[in-house]
Amino acid sequence: MAAMGFFARVVLSIISKAQMVGDELDEATRERMQQREEHLSREMTRLLQELEQRTQEQNELEQRTQEQNSFAWGALLFAALQQWQFWAVAGATFLLLLFRLCWWLRKRSHEVDSSSDEESSSSNSEQEDQEEQEQEEEQEEEDSEEEGFDDESNLGRIFAKRIQWPVQNLAYRSRVVEEVAGNLLHVFQELLTNSFFPVLQPAIKVGSTFEGWSPHEDDAIYHLLIPLKPPRGHTFHLELGSKREVPAWDSCVSVELECTCKKEQLVQNMLCFLHHSEEELRRNQGPSLLHTLCTGSYLDVQKTARWFQNFVRSTWAVVPLSRHYNMKVLPSSRSCKLQLTNASRRTLFIEMVFGVQQGNSDIFMSSQNTESIFTPSTTWPESYAVAEVKFFRHMARQVPHDSFHLRCLQVCARIVVGTGFSTYTLKTVVMHVLNTIPPSDWRRRDFLLRMQDIMRYLRGCLEEKRLDHFFLGNERVPEEIILPPAFQTAEPLNLFQHLVQDPAAHAEALREFDELQYQFTRLLFYGC
Repeated sequence: MAAMGFFARVVLSIISKAQMVGDELDEATRERMQQREEHLSREMTRLLQELEQRTQEQNELEQRTQEQNSFAWGALLFAALQQWQFWAVAGATFLLLLFRLCWWLRKRSHEVDSSSDEESSSSNSEQEDQEEQEQEEEQEEEDSEEEGFDDESNLGRIFAKRIQWPVQNLAYRSRVVEEVAGNLLHVFQELLTNSFFPVLQPAIKVGSTFEGWSPHEDDAIYHLLIPLKPPRGHTFHLELGSKREVPAWDSCVSVELECTCKKEQLVQNMLCFLHHSEEELRRNQGPSLLHTLCTGSYLDVQKTARWFQNFVRSTWAVVPLSRHYNMKVLPSSRSCKLQLTNASRRTLFIEMVFGVQQGNSDIFMSSQNTESIFTPSTTWPESYAVAEVKFFRHMARQVPHDSFHLRCLQVCARIVVGTGFSTYTLKTVVMHVLNTIPPSDWRRRDFLLRMQDIMRYLRGCLEEKRLDHFFLGNERVPEEIILPPAFQTAEPLNLFQHLVQDPAAHAEALREFDELQYQFTRLLFYGC
């Protein structure tokens, strides 16, 4: 019970410390917060009582089971000694059956097809990942015994063990996704290189699954960004929003024709779109990009998505992986979503979005959906997905091998479900905290402390009604992440600007934060 009391003090400290940020609230909001805090305290007491009762029942059940097992084994041993002749015959029979089983398995092993090899590879990868994680936990426990950490660090490890983390075979599935993208790119180069469609570049792995913190298991979606280059005789010009705002949510990709007269001798059968008659172009050359995937003079997202979806459908049969996976193109107006199913009925979901690079930076104008109810088909919003995945790759090289920073982000993605906060908001908070706290302080034993820092940071942002965008005007962005010059000189963008303009939304956000803390507490005690 003393340990339970200590658990309660630590978890309650997360709530109390996260709330000790500012005193600039009005009286009504302060009263509501006080009532919510009392409610959370009562819920915490109830959780502790339930947990203690479950622990006692489990101990009693284990004790009864152990006594029953001891009695049963004794009875079996006594019977075996009395019936030794029976067991001798049974043993001989068992050896004969074992021999026949080995012969059958040896014969069966020669009949295994490629799909079973695939499952074996997948299972081995899962087992290797699990063994590696267990070895890291054992090594950390040994280190903790030698260094003698305080109770709060030990408690962080205990709670981290209690949580039911999603079991993912990211390494194997990532290889499959890379192979799919590589095969499609190869087919494109073989069939459409001389066409006037956008030129596909090698896909870039982005999103939570490739960053390593997806809260999902088998239903995780693997996101790829496919950069597009203009075809011969065309150029792309980015129009970064009508209001020249940063970030540009309503940017467009303008397509223009360029003269290729001087290049005709280098490119066989290439006619200049600007200096040859329409009749000659229609008779001897395919239509330009302006007449296929554009609306007016702007590259159309929906036309591009439909073109790529049809391309995948028509060429899947020649892709090597088609022998092992059935492919289905799922409905999507601004991307290409694929569902791959193997012989064992295991599914793999891939979503490919398209992007046009902004200069030589890690910022793209992409076909991703926006938060708007309606997004025009010629709108290509700014995407930071490549910069974000490079940030987490940079952090992976800085933190210890047993770092828990991705687990912290995974917890945030789980507890945010059902609240008014978006996953991107919590991701931004974690990125700021990661960029502030030394990398060595993100080990498993620091799990509870770092989650407390994350919750405190979010609470402070809510109090101040300000959460800065991570890449805009942030001088602490790692140098390896290439940003456009406008990003470096821009004023920090407030993602909580709507809270400044709407007091009711601010009060609701504070209530949602209380719910977020409650969900985190439940996750700690119940593990799911």
